[in-house]
Order: sequence, then structure tokens, then C-alpha cells
Amino acid sequence: MAEPLVLTLSCADRPGITARVSSFLFERGGNILEAQQFNDRLSDAFFMRVEFDPGDTPRDTIRSEFAALADTFAMEWKLAQRDRPRRVMIMVSKFDHCLADLLYRWRIGELPIEPVAIVSNHPREAIGHTDIGAIPFHHLPVARDTKAQQEARVREIAAETDAELIVLARYMQILSDAQAAHFAGRCINIHHSFLPGFKGAKPYHQAYERGVKMIGASAHYVTADLDEGPIIHQDAESIGHADTPDALVRKGRDIESRVLAEAVRLHLEERVLLNGQRTVVFRG
Repeated sequence: MAEPLVLTLSCADRPGITARVSSFLFERGGNILEAQQFNDRLSDAFFMRVEFDPGDTPRDTIRSEFAALADTFAMEWKLAQRDRPRRVMIMVSKFDHCLADLLYRWRIGELPIEPVAIVSNHPREAIGHTDIGAIPFHHLPVARDTKAQQEARVREIAAETDAELIVLARYMQILSDAQAAHFAGRCINIHHSFLPGFKGAKPYHQAYERGVKMIGASAHYVTADLDEGPIIHQDAESIGHADTPDALVRKGRDIESRVLAEAVRLHLEERVLLNGQRTVVFRG
């Protein structure tokens, strides 16, 4: 079997799209391995994700010939190699549990990533619990009068390493509008509550004071609107009246780690399509 490919597309909904796409792949010797679609009746938009074995047809041939079909339906589309590791830059502050979890999943082969840089606004010692191996570490402190220069250096590192995805693994700094725009669609953040939720300092302590019965975390794409980007994945855990703030923090670490890892996986597998301020997520 040839290296599987993933075709994702979106366009205005109209009859015949699924049939035309399936016929296109069949006529070129392709074998569909997984296919999902969604018709958004509120916006009359159509979304589709197809994993397929291209057989003997070269990927470049499929790409060039599909362009004509895509033009017919005015599609936004992408053709990607399913299992190719993506180059990822991870940004972190003092809390390194999400970083450690991502690196563990990478090392055991669960996440198809190639970590190319770790960027932090704190020295290496701040995340001394985590073994980063030979991954280049960049200490880029942030101050009010140097924020623009620091963000420029972050962009340089991303460009120098050909980073395809930026992951904010509890990076406790707000990106400027310009930085958010620069990394639009390829920067994932983990937020330590449901969105909307308890914002600001000590969210779990706020939740404790309010007597909540459930805590959660949200992974979303970064936009200029703080913590308002399209949500990729969320999860929650029930808590009780006897849970202390420290217990909430402990449980929160686990939720944050697994929610971020799942969001990264969904992105890497081309399972997330933007639908305005929302997302279409084809789970698998």
C-alpha cells in the first residue's frame, strides 16, 4: 500500500460533491480508507475529510488534477501525507506538565511530531523536571518594553526551524494581535478552564470559591481575541465538596495535559476544519 493521503475540503453545500470526490479518487486508482462529511445547514456549508490509498498515482498528479474539480465547487482544500511528522515549536512558562506529556507521547510514537524548539520566558531551570533531551531550548524573557523584540525573535525561531505548528503548553503570556495573526491557524493554546470560564489568576481557586462541581480545560486556536479562538477539544472532570484547591490543581493538570495532546493529535491528522469562529472536528 502506498503512503496514505488525507484530503480535506470545504465549500458551499450543493448536490453531488461527495459523489464527484469519490469518483475522482476511484478513477485514479485510489482506495478510500476513511471518509467523513458534515453539512452545516445553518450556513449551507459542506465539509469533508477523506483518507485514501492513492495506489500508483503520484501525489503531485492527484493534487494538480483535483485543482480543476475544486475550482468547479469553489473549494478550500488541502492534500496532505497522513503520517508525516510535523515540525513543532513548543512554548512553555513554569508549569511543564503539558510539555512533559507531549514529549512523552512523541517519544513512544503516539504523536507524529518533530519537536524543533522549546521557547520559554523563564530559564531552563524552571522546567528542570522535564527531560527535553537535545531539543534546542530558547530562553526569551518578556518585559513590557521588550515584548515586541521578544515576539520578533519567536517568529525568527519558527522560521529558522520551519515550524509548522506552535503549541502553547501553558505559556503564560498573552500574544500580541500581530503575533496571533502571524501564527493564525497553526497555533494551539491550552486554557485551564472551560471557555468561557474563570479567567485570570488562580482559576482553580476561583472555581473552589464558587463551589463548582466540575472542572475542565479547553484547547483552541489562538486569535487576537484573548481566549476566544475556535475550540478544538474540551474535557471535564467531576469534583466534590471535599476537594481542596490543591486537589483541583492536581486534577486540572491531568485534564490540561490530555486535552492539549488530543487537540494536537486532531490537528496533526487534519481532522479540524475551521467553520467561521467554530470548528468541524472529524474524530477518529
